[in-house]
Amino acid sequence: MRALISVSDKTGIVEFAKDLESLGFEIVSTGGTYKLLNEEGVKALEISEVTKFPEMFDGRVKTLNPLIHGGILHRRDLTSHVELAAKHGIVGIDLVCVNLYPFKETIAKTDDFDEIIENIDIGGPAMVRSAAKNFADVIIVTDVLDYDGVIEALRSRKNTFEFRRSLMIKAFEHTAAYDSMIANYMNTRFNEGFGEKQFIVGSKAFNTRYGENPHQKGALYEFDYFFTNNFKALKGEASFNNMTDMNGAVKIAASFGDAPAVSIIKHANPCGFAIGDNLLDSYEKALKCDPISAYGGVVAINGRLDVALAKKINEIFVEVIIAANVDDDALAVFESKKRIKIFSQESKFLVLSDDAFDFKHIDGGFVYQNSDSVTEEEIKEAKCLTNRVATTQEFSDLEIAYKVASLTKSNCVVYVKNSAMVAIGMGMTSRVDAGKCGLLKAKEMGLEVEGCSMASEAFFPFRDSVDAAALAGVKAIIQPGGSIRDDEVVMAANEHGMALYFTGIRHFLH
Repeated sequence: MRALISVSDKTGIVEFAKDLESLGFEIVSTGGTYKLLNEEGVKALEISEVTKFPEMFDGRVKTLNPLIHGGILHRRDLTSHVELAAKHGIVGIDLVCVNLYPFKETIAKTDDFDEIIENIDIGGPAMVRSAAKNFADVIIVTDVLDYDGVIEALRSRKNTFEFRRSLMIKAFEHTAAYDSMIANYMNTRFNEGFGEKQFIVGSKAFNTRYGENPHQKGALYEFDYFFTNNFKALKGEASFNNMTDMNGAVKIAASFGDAPAVSIIKHANPCGFAIGDNLLDSYEKALKCDPISAYGGVVAINGRLDVALAKKINEIFVEVIIAANVDDDALAVFESKKRIKIFSQESKFLVLSDDAFDFKHIDGGFVYQNSDSVTEEEIKEAKCLTNRVATTQEFSDLEIAYKVASLTKSNCVVYVKNSAMVAIGMGMTSRVDAGKCGLLKAKEMGLEVEGCSMASEAFFPFRDSVDAAALAGVKAIIQPGGSIRDDEVVMAANEHGMALYFTGIRHFLH
């Protein structure tokens, strides 16, 4: 038996090679892998001893040879293949262990295009694909985490067709992801990220119980191991809907740095948000906005869930809590509650991945765009168009309202007072209706809107929204501006003695 080993990531490779050697495999290797194995006492053949050719062109050509690919690809069940291999002195290769040149690491550390080009693997993907194609006869290993499983399968005589098939699937996923990364990089560098093809590649983090509904299957796929590194299930199993709701809640709560922010989400829409003196104070203020909708909702905590906060949250039923970190005794508060799910990021504050792109499925394809965000400069540099200027508290409330609005379904209007959301209207076909809906809800909850700040994620097309806000007692407004009737909107704000700010940037969320 013969094994070909050629890896860039050499984690665990010496132990793997020694285990193969003990099972009777002859080891063939290349370059740095060959050198390492020999230094560590593994008897290995250098690839040139098999091919009878030296590595050429600075290592660009070393495994692209019939004595290698013939050894991998010839079918052992076909007499004609076996005889042809024997005729040309081709020795079968029964196991291929390859991982590829570190393209991702290279583009992360340098912009030198020549160096980047040299770190595009050619021979590696070719060997992986050859071995995967002939998985009926050959074991293909591309994942360091599979080394122990492969050795165990060989030792226990469980090297079955199904086992090799599972490794084959991983191998094709491996090369597909690698090529996708290269194509996306080239399009980012030369086509502003929008080439003729767009590849979205994620790694499965876990299966969800089901999709949006029980008859649908679902799973979470992650970029760059974000959830593997920043998501821990402390109680319960995350569903598809839980993940989408938590996404909205965390984005809002984490938008305020290290502030003690608490966001409450129901069906992907915010129904409460506040920044108080501490997280308990924030939660109590956030809950006041809409405690009815908060029932069965998702609570995101930008900091530590302690016992006091846990006891307060436990006064009503919430389905999900996600916090930056959770005390053990706080977790114990919910021990008797079977339906609640609790997750943490094991960090001091909630963290975001800051993905560079965003996409959405539509029937027949997907739309793709750069990610949207509200920058600190956007708010600080907002232009005041009115005679009245917002007070320090009002401007702080404008910032909160504007960030919440930018992360909420359009059309959206958000009202904030003393760092707590007091009303919100979202997902409406009319911006006026969104404003009215929020105010109606605030009235039902007995919340005081007088003196609050208001934000809209897009411009007001008419002055009617400003007139309605004035009747409610709104003192300051922030919006992108850009309507052909901006002058009328500014005039209305001046007539009502309001402060009005334009940011110049729209934040639709559809």
